[in-house]
Amino acid sequence: MKNKNIPHINILVETYPIETESDPEANRFVFAYTITIKNKGDIGVKLLSRHWIITDANSRVQEVRGKGVIGEQPHLKPDESFKYTSGTMIETPVGSMQGSFQMITDDGEHFDAEIEPFSLAIPSVLN
Repeated sequence: MKNKNIPHINILVETYPIETESDPEANRFVFAYTITIKNKGDIGVKLLSRHWIITDANSRVQEVRGKGVIGEQPHLKPDESFKYTSGTMIETPVGSMQGSFQMITDDGEHFDAEIEPFSLAIPSVLN
């Protein structure tokens, strides 16, 4: 049963290919993603760690776990947002990412903020 004090976290994802870093002949496709995390609850939260599952079109899965995001563990008061950009590399022009942020409320309640699957795709491949 979930604690009713756990806030609603809204996560917005934007992705785009970094073609200057990609090398299709070497099966290297680099993508940037910008994540916006918004605390829609009525209590402050701190992002402790992240867990990503990155899958390419060949079903090759990479898992990434780490403390915070981009070297930070942001604290978000109610209605505050935190935005950051990072990147990943896969071996196919299309793939997907999903994951979660492990968070803690100001009153000590741990919870996961789930990140729904999103696409990584070179635009010309989808046309």
